[in-house]
Amino acid sequence: MALSVIFSAIPHSYSQSDDSALVDATAIVTRIVATLTKSSIQNGDLESASHYSKFTADFYAHQINTLRAANVESADDLHLALIDIHSKIASNSVGTVSSDLDSVFLYLDKFPKSGQTSLVVANILSIADQSYQTAVTENIPQYHIISHDLVQESSTLFDSDNSFDARQKGEIQAFFVDLKSQINDKKEFVPVGKLITTIQRDLTGTDIVADQANLYNVIRQLYQQTNSALQAGDYEKAEELVIAAYLDNFEYLEADIEVVNVDLLHTMEINMREELRAMIQERKTPEEIAAFIDNPILKDLEKAEGLVANLKRDTTQSADAAPIQPKLLNPMGSATEEQKSGVRGEIDFIRNTLETMLVQYQQGDYSAAFTSARTAYLDSYEHVEIPLRSIDPDFTLEVELQFAQLRQLINEKAEFSEVQEAAIQVRRSLDESERLVTGTGHLAPAIAFTSSFAVIFREGLESVLILGAILTYLEASRNTKYKKYVYHGIILAIAATAITWVIASYVIKISGANRELIEAIAALSATAVLFYVSFWILNKIEHKKWMEFVKAKVWQASTTGGVTVFVLLSFFTVYREGFETVLFYEAMFGFAKYMELYVGLGFVLGMGVLLAVYYTTRKLGKRLPLKMLFGLTMGVGAYLSIAFLGNAIRELQTLDLLPFTSMLGIIPRLDINLAKMTGIYPTLETVIGQIILLAVYLVASAYVLVIRPRREEKIASLRKSRKEIDEFEAH
Repeated sequence: MALSVIFSAIPHSYSQSDDSALVDATAIVTRIVATLTKSSIQNGDLESASHYSKFTADFYAHQINTLRAANVESADDLHLALIDIHSKIASNSVGTVSSDLDSVFLYLDKFPKSGQTSLVVANILSIADQSYQTAVTENIPQYHIISHDLVQESSTLFDSDNSFDARQKGEIQAFFVDLKSQINDKKEFVPVGKLITTIQRDLTGTDIVADQANLYNVIRQLYQQTNSALQAGDYEKAEELVIAAYLDNFEYLEADIEVVNVDLLHTMEINMREELRAMIQERKTPEEIAAFIDNPILKDLEKAEGLVANLKRDTTQSADAAPIQPKLLNPMGSATEEQKSGVRGEIDFIRNTLETMLVQYQQGDYSAAFTSARTAYLDSYEHVEIPLRSIDPDFTLEVELQFAQLRQLINEKAEFSEVQEAAIQVRRSLDESERLVTGTGHLAPAIAFTSSFAVIFREGLESVLILGAILTYLEASRNTKYKKYVYHGIILAIAATAITWVIASYVIKISGANRELIEAIAALSATAVLFYVSFWILNKIEHKKWMEFVKAKVWQASTTGGVTVFVLLSFFTVYREGFETVLFYEAMFGFAKYMELYVGLGFVLGMGVLLAVYYTTRKLGKRLPLKMLFGLTMGVGAYLSIAFLGNAIRELQTLDLLPFTSMLGIIPRLDINLAKMTGIYPTLETVIGQIILLAVYLVASAYVLVIRPRREEKIASLRKSRKEIDEFEAH
C-alpha cells in the first residue's frame, strides 16, 4: 500500500510545460534512495537494501513514460538496471550490486537539469510527504529515512535558489527548519503534511487544487495529440497516447473522483481504458474517434474536475474541518459481481496467453513472445488491478513487478528456464489475485468445513472403536490393570502426531519457491492414502467383518500379556490415524487459503462427535450402524481423494511439470476457492485424472457391494443345496 499511496500522490508537474522539473526531481529522488541502497549493502543490511531498492524500482517505473516523452537518454536502460538490482537483492545475490549502483549513478549524471529549482523542490516534497505518512502509519523505518533525506535535499536545493527575495527566502527557510525538526522528532504526519503543503504553496505560488487541475490538462493535451496522430494515420502512436492518458495520468485522479462520484469514475474508466482503445485497434475513422473523445470522455473529465474542485474548496473553507484521513482498504471479496466475473475471465485469458508466450519463446520468436507478455499485462491484468488495488495495493505492485521482470527477461533473450520461472511466478500470483477480488463466498467455506469434519471423523472412528473394544475386553476379563497402559499409548500417540504436524508445517513453510511442488506431493500422497484406506474400509463395511477384525486385535494383545504390547497397540492405533490426519490436513490447508477458520471448526466438531461416539459405545453400550458409517466415510474419502488429485495435477501444471490443455467453455469454470475445494478445473489433464480415479471407485464399489455379495450368496446357496442332497441320500 505504501508505494501505491506515494506514487498516486506524485504530481506529474506543477504546470503544463514543466515536465522537465519532474525529470529533474525523478533523478534526484532515484539518486538519494539508490545511495541509501548502496550504504545498506555495504553495511550488510539486506533488509533495508531490499526496501530501498523496491522503492526505487517502483518509483522510477511510474515515471518512465514521462522520461521517455522528455527523450531522456538511457531512460529505459536505467529502468531495467533498477529492476535487476532489486531482483538481485531480493534473491540475496548481491555480489555485483555495488557496481550496478555505480552504473545507475552514471546514468543519472546524464539526466538534464531543469533550472526550475522551486518546482523540483515541490515535486520532491510531495514524495517526502507521502513517504513520511507511510513511515508513521505503517511503522516502516526505511521510509522515515527516505523522507528525512528527501527533505534535507529539498532544503539544500532551495538554499541554492536565488529567485526569491530576502523576505520570502527567510520565511521558507524557517519553514524548512521547522519541518526537519518535526521529522526528526517523528511528529504526527498531519502537521508535517500541512507544513509541506505550505512550503509547496510558497514555492510555486499556486494552490493544491490548481496543481491538481494541471493533471486534467495533461490528459486533455494527450488527447489533442491523439487526434493529430490519427489525422496522420499513425494509429500505433495514437494508442500509445491514450494509454499514457489513462495509465500515467488518470489513475492518479481516480481516488479523488471515487470520493465524489463512484459511478462516474467507473464510466470514465471503461470509456478511457477499453472503449477508446478498442476503437483505435479497430481502425475507426479519425472523426468517429475524435467525437468519442469529445463526448463522453472530455465532458466527463470536465464534470469530474468540477466535482473534485468543489469538494476540495468545501473542505478548506472551514478551519475546523477535520483532516482527510487516508482511504481505508476494501475488504477481500468486496468487488461487485460484475467485477468478479470480469476478473475470472481476464485471469483465464492471461493463463492462456502465458502458455502461448512460452511456446513462442521456445520457438525463438522473441518479438511475438514479448507482445504476448505485454498483452497479458496491459490488456488483461490492468483490468484485474482496478478492484485489486483497493483491496491490497502492495500485492498489486508486487505483481506489476513480476510482469515487468518477465518482459525484461524476454527482451534480454534469457534462457528459457528463466522465462519459464518468471511465468510461473505470475501464475502463482493469479490465484491470489482472484482470491482477493472474489473472496471466499459461502459454498467453498461450507465444503471446507464439511471436508474437515469428515477427515477427522473418518480417521478417528477406527481408533475410537478399536480402543473402546480393547478397554471393554479388559474390563470384562478383569484385566483392568492394563487400562492405564492403553492410555499411556494414546497420550504418546497424540504427542507424536503433534510433533509430526509441526515438522510437516515447518518443511512446507521453508520450501519457498518449491512450495507448490511440496503441496502437490502432499496432495498426491493424501490421494494414495485415501485410496488405500477407502478400499480397506470397503472390505470391512459389513458389521460381522469389522467385529472379527477388532476381536483379532484384542485377542492378539491379551494373549501376549505384556505391558508393552498394550502401549504399542494403542500407540500405533492412534498414531497411524494421526499421521494420516496430518497428511490430509496439510494438503487441505494448502488449498483452503482464507478458509482456515472453517477447517478448524470442522476439526473441533469432528472431535466432539468422536467423543460422543466413544461415550455411546463405552458408557451406553449402544451398537453403532457401522455399515452406514463406514459407507459414508468411504464416500467422503473417495470425494477428497478426487479433489486432492485435481489440485495436485493443477499445481504440477503451474510448475510446467505437466502439460496444460484448456477446456474453457466445455468444463465449468468455478470460482478459485470452490475449485480448490473440489479440484475441478477446466483443463484436459485434471479432468482425465479425476475421471479415471472416479471410475476405479465405481467399479470397485460395484464389485464389493454388489457383485461379490451375489457371488458369495450364490456359493452359499449351492453349498446348502449340496448339503440337503447329501442328507437326503443318507436317509
